[in-house]
Amino acid sequence: MVEEIKKTTTQSPTTPSQFSKKDNDGFKPVNKRFGFNRGKNTVRDEFETKMLDLARVTRVTGGGKRMSFRAVVIAGDKKGKIGIGIDKGKDVSQAIEKATRRAKKNLISVVIVDGTIPYEVSAKSGPAYIVLKPQKKGRGLVAGGAVRTICDLAGIKNISSKILSGSKNKLNNARATMEALRKLKAKA
Repeated sequence: MVEEIKKTTTQSPTTPSQFSKKDNDGFKPVNKRFGFNRGKNTVRDEFETKMLDLARVTRVTGGGKRMSFRAVVIAGDKKGKIGIGIDKGKDVSQAIEKATRRAKKNLISVVIVDGTIPYEVSAKSGPAYIVLKPQKKGRGLVAGGAVRTICDLAGIKNISSKILSGSKNKLNNARATMEALRKLKAKA
């Protein structure tokens, strides 16, 4: 009896490559990295993401305070597409993941001519007021804070910017920068 069990175990295939089309009955290879495959094709993500801001926020209710985290994430492909995502979650990783997904959904196309923007543009979002100016080749990114991050991920190599308001809020500055880039149109 013991010999029969040994024979059956040695005869059965042990690795997925040994299964034939008839034997597998719907067998799908397992994603080795996560241990499962949900039927989605894993596509290489061409977007680079950076977390701009992470804040602990509190919602005050009748029963007390409810704490959560707010993440601001910038996603861009350095070829003219850029997006900003803001979302909240119970923990940090959940907030970052949700904000990253939202940033990839809210993409805009930026007009880039020879590594810079075609003309000067300004925008206001809340108290933040931003001015973006084109620069000659070799000047580099003359910008700070949220403006620098957004321009870098959008693929703008030469630009000069100035935050004219006194706002130090990264989120408002990022929104104003996105609004300024949204105003750009290609000159005919």
